[in-house]
Amino acid sequence: MTTRTDAPTRREQILKEAARLFAARGFHGVGVDEIGAAVGISGPGLYRHFAGKDAMLAELLVGISGRLLDGGKRRVAETGGGPQDVLSALIDGHIDFALDDRPLITLHDRELDRLRDSDRKLVRQLQRQYVELWVGVVREIHPTAPEAEARVAVHAVFGLLNSTPHLGSLGRPATEALLRRLAHGAFAALSG
Repeated sequence: MTTRTDAPTRREQILKEAARLFAARGFHGVGVDEIGAAVGISGPGLYRHFAGKDAMLAELLVGISGRLLDGGKRRVAETGGGPQDVLSALIDGHIDFALDDRPLITLHDRELDRLRDSDRKLVRQLQRQYVELWVGVVREIHPTAPEAEARVAVHAVFGLLNSTPHLGSLGRPATEALLRRLAHGAFAALSG
């Protein structure tokens, strides 16, 4: 199996710039001409890649929910060791997302309601599966914690990790280390 190291495709470039612009100025505050200019093509040229801005938004939000779930499943399957190691891998994966994809977090918070009902339902379905993946691991570590309490803890940790668009800069290594300690500390509180 090979790892992809190619430059991003034009479609990926468009999505990255659309996410950045939508997060900065809101979905309705950005036109296709601006997105096109950000990637060096005309606004109408975007229609060769997407049906419109709505399609870009849907692909961004459904896509990130799917990638988080797939990445979480992969970590669960590939991590050696016990459930604590799996939880550490899940936390590290989510920290990478939170630090690398800050515009998508902002976009999700502000624009999820702009999706068509079917796309919004798909995002929510993928998110529920991702939460349940974490809840299962947390309950292996804290078997006496009620399921509802484990679920609340998972959501609280997501809130903590997804706060990165609002954080100042400590530098990546320091931010990663702090978020990791805080997430593990939140889960450790289930034993208290």
